[in-house]
Amino acid sequence: MKKIKVAIIGTGFMGRVHTEALRRLGNIDVVGVAGSSTERARKFADQVFIDRATGDYRELIADPQVDTVHICSPNSLHCEQTMAALMAGKHVLCEKPLASSVDEGRKMLALANEKGVAHCTLYNVRSYPQVQQMRQMRLAGEFGEIRFVQGTYLQDWLLYDTDWNWRIEDGKSRTFADIGTHWCDLAEHVTGLKMTALCADTEIFLSTRKKPTVPVETFKGKELRPAEYTEVPIANEDFVSMTFRMGKTARGSLTACQMAAGRKNRLFLEVYGTRCSAAWTAERPDELWIGHRDRPSEILIKDAVLFEEGARSFADLPGGHSEGYDDTFKQTFRRFYRRVADPGAPVEYPTFEDGIRQLQIVDAVVESSKKHSWLDIA
Repeated sequence: MKKIKVAIIGTGFMGRVHTEALRRLGNIDVVGVAGSSTERARKFADQVFIDRATGDYRELIADPQVDTVHICSPNSLHCEQTMAALMAGKHVLCEKPLASSVDEGRKMLALANEKGVAHCTLYNVRSYPQVQQMRQMRLAGEFGEIRFVQGTYLQDWLLYDTDWNWRIEDGKSRTFADIGTHWCDLAEHVTGLKMTALCADTEIFLSTRKKPTVPVETFKGKELRPAEYTEVPIANEDFVSMTFRMGKTARGSLTACQMAAGRKNRLFLEVYGTRCSAAWTAERPDELWIGHRDRPSEILIKDAVLFEEGARSFADLPGGHSEGYDDTFKQTFRRFYRRVADPGAPVEYPTFEDGIRQLQIVDAVVESSKKHSWLDIA
């Protein structure tokens, strides 16, 4: 089998996760990485054993041997870098959020369609085996009519004013664009229902933060010393709470925050129907709680043999062998590169359309909070 050659743009946390997951597929060759400087790219490349490193992503995009580009850079760069890759005829997998605005996302989608290439927005949480089991339960009618959906996405890595990340200065929304959209994409994917309207409340708990005078990788801020900071004002939210309507009659609620002490990555989703309910959290990914009215509720431990048929292929290991965060990237990439290798293969991964969908929800959240009112979602 001919190996697919891939270039990574971005040398932070996500660049590393993508590189490691790609190598697990077997048919992928990560041939180069681009960073904000040649020095940073070279340091990253040496750590993960990539031969080619550059401070100019255009060098990699111009290489005719590169088939696909992974965009793992800050959000404000997604559109520019994706458009350049698409113009060169490359397949593109872009981290979320897809772009800085809906208009940018639509331009990216239009060019991808014009060039006839595969495109993906990485909402990897869909690929947890238990999440797919929930989705298959819905497709099989096990929930009955879905009445309401609720949950949280809580982290604590930005709890202190000395915690920092480039996301704090990148875009009109931080917490919701970063983690809230993950939850919303998951809720719509599992239930098959679209959010139609919402009422959101956002808050900036820290009006200023201490920005490091040295580069900091995501989740690494705890290692800094007091002398390495400068104080800056904050313009995007630490917290968001919202209620929403889904489909014709369903209702829901979400709270997302990156300042919840002790919560490292608590993405929690509950789906309640007229026949049964289900709940899942990313902090215990191998467990799926299923609730019943007239018989004991149950906890289904990840075991593909016991899954609905459509969910089985998302679990590679036998029951009792955990599959977690890094495995979701592998499963998403596997399906994306099946499409890259065969344009006739089914699209079983989130696309640029899904990225645009979440950008529309971001806009509604920001505007609703400003107006203190309900807003329809475009």
